Amino acid sequence: MNSALFINTRPADRADPLNQALYREGVQVFELPLLELIQTDWSETLKDLYEQIERAQVIVAVSPSAVHFGMQRLKSTGRRPEQLQHIQWIAVGEKTARTLLEYGIESTAPEVETSEGMLKLDVLQQLQAGSVIAFWRGEGGRQFMMESLHEAGMKILNFLLYTRRCPEETLHKREALIQLLSVSTEPYVLISSEASWLNWLELLQGQEYLLQKCHCFVLGERLYGLLFRYQQEHQQKIKLSQLTDLKSGTILRQIASVQGNK
Repeated sequence: MNSALFINTRPADRADPLNQALYREGVQVFELPLLELIQTDWSETLKDLYEQIERAQVIVAVSPSAVHFGMQRLKSTGRRPEQLQHIQWIAVGEKTARTLLEYGIESTAPEVETSEGMLKLDVLQQLQAGSVIAFWRGEGGRQFMMESLHEAGMKILNFLLYTRRCPEETLHKREALIQLLSVSTEPYVLISSEASWLNWLELLQGQEYLLQKCHCFVLGERLYGLLFRYQQEHQQKIKLSQLTDLKSGTILRQIASVQGNK
């Protein structure tokens, strides 16, 4: 691939498989994790939620981190994963599903790893109003999905298990990032969540002209729509491509497609 530069914004513990795939294709990678996850403190709210968890018909796990944090808290309450095996689990994607299997939990995952993809799953489509759905999630994550299910008459148990922030290491890379973007022709940047997009904007505050140099690879239809509206409202000509998932092969094919259309 012709001297491409890819800004990999995945969390540090999930970035390596994509990095290695990009390196093998000759793509230059700049590692810039836009999010890190911090476990929330134990609270009376979480205690009350765990006391209700066995009432749930469905538990939605939104990330591998949500699984690990959720199971840690479950253990601290004296409960075991096998006590939740009778509940239908939904994983946001294959990696989250594999993480659940580490705890002996089988799950269903959507083909498209987004809120919209999960909402289309039969297990949710077939639920009756009044059903209880638990979300193992982080601050700001999957709000659209929860709101959609709440409007459909479901009772939501909202397990806020971690918060997000822009890593300190990334903030220290800001000047290097600006310099690199300034000399690059059309760098690609991965935007996988609204939180990561907001952190990306914050990093480039005062350097908005660089936004227009980048080609954003955006996960899912809803996030793509958010970025599309941003460019219209701010009169920014940002190049956008929509991704259906974050698999290395999908991203490499998208790079090849963009380069082939130049």
